[in-house]
Amino acid sequence: MSDGAFVVHPSYFGAEVPEDARPEVFGRGGFAWLPIGCFLVRTGERIVLVDAGLGPDQDELPRGMRLVGGQLFVGLGALGVGAGDITDVVITHFHTDHVGWLFDLAAEPVFPNAKIWYGAADWDYFVNGPGDIRPHIRDGFLSNVDRQHPLTHDTTVAPGIDAVLTPGHTPGHLCVSLASGNERLLLLGDAITCPIQLAEPTWHSYGDVDPTTAQQTRQSLWHQLKTTPGVGAHFPDLTVGRVTAGVEWVTD
Repeated sequence: MSDGAFVVHPSYFGAEVPEDARPEVFGRGGFAWLPIGCFLVRTGERIVLVDAGLGPDQDELPRGMRLVGGQLFVGLGALGVGAGDITDVVITHFHTDHVGWLFDLAAEPVFPNAKIWYGAADWDYFVNGPGDIRPHIRDGFLSNVDRQHPLTHDTTVAPGIDAVLTPGHTPGHLCVSLASGNERLLLLGDAITCPIQLAEPTWHSYGDVDPTTAQQTRQSLWHQLKTTPGVGAHFPDLTVGRVTAGVEWVTD
């Protein structure tokens, strides 16, 4: 499901990226319109939401870029899922467009029955440190600690759902590995922003807190995507793909 739109200029991927780069991606007035992806996973009696979008909010970024959210519950409603049905929320990282529906403006939980899972290092950076976070989201984290599971190592959240630490984009960034029988899928969060980064390996992300570690993590994930398909939170159309032996991105 998408919570809204992420309007991206080529400069998001580095100041040295020319404005006319990759017109097949940035084809609408020099911008790409990417989703704000969230994913719903059912396993046994658990209904797990991976990432919580931007929420009913918007965020202005440099060079005319912006995030506009608020649509998550349209997707949940189409699936017959209400806020009270969610048993777990796995947050890949604490950037604004991944935590927006966790708490309302009064810092009360939007998903009243859900446990919240995330990388512990993101709490240190965003809640207690210099990272940018909405005040009501910070207050929500601080006042609802009993429902939280900060992770310091790879962890099984529920049967078939593993949280895997993949730092760099943020200190506590994690990916989610899904398994059902012989099927596998990687939910990449923002560890890879867009598949075009496979063809443009020097393109980083404006939001990378630690660009060097983020690049190392991307390279590791590209290798994993040769055998396991995956999708990121901002991949065009939220389409699953994989890396071929010829090091090209193909969608399933």
